[in-house]
Amino acid sequence: MLGIVRPCRHALCKGLYADWMGHLCGLCLALRDEHGHLSRLVTNYDGLLVSVLTEAQSPASASRRRAGPCALRGFKSADVVESEGVRLAASVSLLLAAGKVRDHVSDGDGAYARRPVAAGATRLAGRWSSAGTATAGALGFDPTPLTAAADRQALLERVPAQASPRRGLPELTVPTEDAVAAAFAHTAVLTGRPHNREALETAGRGFGRLAHLIDAVEDLADDRASGAYNPLAATGTGLDEARRHCDAAHAELRAAVDELDLPRPALTRALLVRETGTAISRAFTTAGTHTPGHPPGHPGAPPEGRPPKRDPGGLLSMACATMTCCTCGLYRPAWDEEHESSCCSRLDCSGCDCCGNCGNCSSCCPGENCCCDGCSCDGCSCDCG
Repeated sequence: MLGIVRPCRHALCKGLYADWMGHLCGLCLALRDEHGHLSRLVTNYDGLLVSVLTEAQSPASASRRRAGPCALRGFKSADVVESEGVRLAASVSLLLAAGKVRDHVSDGDGAYARRPVAAGATRLAGRWSSAGTATAGALGFDPTPLTAAADRQALLERVPAQASPRRGLPELTVPTEDAVAAAFAHTAVLTGRPHNREALETAGRGFGRLAHLIDAVEDLADDRASGAYNPLAATGTGLDEARRHCDAAHAELRAAVDELDLPRPALTRALLVRETGTAISRAFTTAGTHTPGHPPGHPGAPPEGRPPKRDPGGLLSMACATMTCCTCGLYRPAWDEEHESSCCSRLDCSGCDCCGNCGNCSSCCPGENCCCDGCSCDGCSCDCG
């Protein structure tokens, strides 16, 4: 599963983690029920943000249904989200995946350079595009920004830098920004909150820019080695400058989220504010850089103490990876757990930001770790509970 927002249990409280899993499994099952088992391949972490935003704008929690045991949940049953927001997330995931596959075929990436693989992938992309467009139509959503995003992106990438010497990194992220902005904005239509539309579009542009930039940072070394296109290399953007672009986009995203009228804001703030910040730190730490001046223990700073255990590779690594997949992350090998915990903070009431607005938890819930275990006091002014 792909995406930059992939919260771990070290930093997301139990209740919010369960809600997040409900949206994730709901998206997967919506894809299966409406479009067949193969469509579950497009399930991704970022797509379910559309479902999360829809529920956040609703005064009541989205309806749930009991899903049976699943291998990806360690053969456990679960309550999963069933709503128009999940269907919109499914549509968005299908359309973006179709565009991505077509882009790979057009570029002849890896196995896509083989004619039989390219032909099969093209047919599959056509099926996904048709399915996503049909679902979007049923929800009153115009899919044009999403269907056009891949073509616009490909056109920008194929124009030589010499032919457009003034083209900078921000110009290259525009198609992604427009696609995400359109998807986010339609959640205001589904929930009858048109006054949220402008802030949602701004949040979508900020998130789309972040997703594009983080992907470029994470792929930079591999793209340089293979000679593949990378927006950072194409525009001569260094990692320090890329970090500044990411921090600016994150600030814009956070400001937009603060403007939203959300009856149920906790999960949205946890994912769109805190987890996107963690994603930035994770990407640049992996790339071998961090923002100067981060204090020890900050996600952007190098981890202190002994380094996390290394993946041993070989059959043991393969077996552990299989177990992780088959339990949807319920089992994690020691090296994964330690690597992930080094990129997030174990939060407490005195200074947690898991929902973006919990600075005063200790004053309203004395002695309780409300962001991590649920707030039980009456009249709490924070958003944890």
